[in-house]
Amino acid sequence: MATASATYHELIARNRRNSVLLVAVFIVFVGVTVGVLSAAALGAPPESALGTGAIAIVAAALVAMWSYYGGGSAILGMSGAKEIVKDDDPQLFNVVEEMAIAAGVPPPKVYLINDTALNAFATGRDPEHASVAITSGLREKLSRDELQAVIAHEVSHVRHFDIRLMMLLATLVGMVVLVTDFFWRTLRFRAFTGGRRGSSRDGGAGAALFVVAIIFSVVAPLFARIIQLAASREREYLADAGAVELTRNPDAMISALQKLSSDKEVLEVANRATAHLYIVQPIKKFEKRAKGLFATHPSMESRVERLRTLVPGPAAGEEAAA
Repeated sequence: MATASATYHELIARNRRNSVLLVAVFIVFVGVTVGVLSAAALGAPPESALGTGAIAIVAAALVAMWSYYGGGSAILGMSGAKEIVKDDDPQLFNVVEEMAIAAGVPPPKVYLINDTALNAFATGRDPEHASVAITSGLREKLSRDELQAVIAHEVSHVRHFDIRLMMLLATLVGMVVLVTDFFWRTLRFRAFTGGRRGSSRDGGAGAALFVVAIIFSVVAPLFARIIQLAASREREYLADAGAVELTRNPDAMISALQKLSSDKEVLEVANRATAHLYIVQPIKKFEKRAKGLFATHPSMESRVERLRTLVPGPAAGEEAAA
């Protein structure tokens, strides 16, 4: 038991270190992409890509900072989530408080999405500024044990700081997509108006930059999305394990996931920008087509299979007391 628990906490620590490294690398990647695409689209000298890239790295860091402080509220607003208080649903708040105490984090704010589909997500920049949102359908159709398992899963995302990472990655991926779109729109405009790709004094260097930019414009959004989704899938597995550690009830987690995955209702407020945040894929038309690298979530079969191998360990609060 102690060894399994230690291994789990080692995974959390590694998850946090990897998250910091991933965001740093991603910011540099955004800067390089912006530098290359902007210089090529505007017909600037190749050497200007370095200056533009440096400015873009600073801009990406500033955008990430905005996301850090305001991204959670934006996601909740985009999802149509409304904050509720304990008097609105005492049992739900009791469950949230129980799981927060077990995880050793402050109780997150609770939001309700008025939709009959079954789903939930957590967001925020850290455990002190976290929120958990569930749909009204999930609240109505799950048993207390299943509800507890779902809340434990979301609280695990808070505890692991996944909420911060996925919020920042979503913002940075969005920047890559916007810059790529800007690049192609500028090329079409320049072609329409007869603008040149670059000055003659640039020679082969300008042509090479243009070719590199074309490659970047195709590969960068794809690469950014793959990294985002791979990070999301791995963190779903860890949150499932975290839910079992907190509840000591793998059967409830398995039962809840099976109910959520079999739900055929579409979550109307979900979109491709927020889909990776939910406990299960909320956009049903993408669920069967999204396989492998492009899946927002691990397959339900693999999640259940992993959960069946877990042995309940001590809850976080008990472990600390020991």
